[in-house]
Amino acid sequence: MSDWELRVSQRELHWLHVVRLTLEGRESVGRGAKLLGISPRRMKRLRRKMREGSVLGLVHGNRNRRAWNKTQAEKLDKGIELARGRYQGLNDTHLSEKLKEKEKIEVSRSTVRRVLRAAGIAAVRKRGVKRHYQRRERKAQEGALLLWDGSPHRWFGEKLTEWSLMAVIDDATGKLVCGVFALQENAQSYLICLRQLLLGNGIPGAMYMDRHGIFHRNDDH
Repeated sequence: MSDWELRVSQRELHWLHVVRLTLEGRESVGRGAKLLGISPRRMKRLRRKMREGSVLGLVHGNRNRRAWNKTQAEKLDKGIELARGRYQGLNDTHLSEKLKEKEKIEVSRSTVRRVLRAAGIAAVRKRGVKRHYQRRERKAQEGALLLWDGSPHRWFGEKLTEWSLMAVIDDATGKLVCGVFALQENAQSYLICLRQLLLGNGIPGAMYMDRHGIFHRNDDH
């Protein structure tokens, strides 16, 4: 009695029969290839394998091996499990590096991204460092620094046109030094305000203005 047993499918039995017919000379190589739907070249390889190893030459080489796509799917499932557990909070790039380095699971960042999004795991965004601003101390002396700014608002009622208030405030005292109303914030209104300031209070130590374009020269140099 044989020490081992080989199980073959109906399709493999058919292939065995056709190849044997060609070996026995009862079918030509071309006719046998046509019956199996393969090329004559492949038929010759099958004939050679059958001569060398009997029926083993026709049994699929991947028999009893785990399918590649099944193994890959298990790896991806493991990656999803780790993304929800041990490696929770890592972004796609960092996770793919950890899977390769620590878990021996080699998957690309694009694959990690696709699989995690499909699993409902949102992308982890890199958080910027929160900046802390220290409150600036006010100037100790009145007139050392004046703050200029324009505030558009319906100052004269909701039904009337919006006006802009160009105001100059002393940094040390918070006092309104002067102000001008205008239909829009422009150079003319600020120059009027500057004239009032110089005539009424003199030249300040320094002035702080925002980045409005009217405070910058735009002529050709």
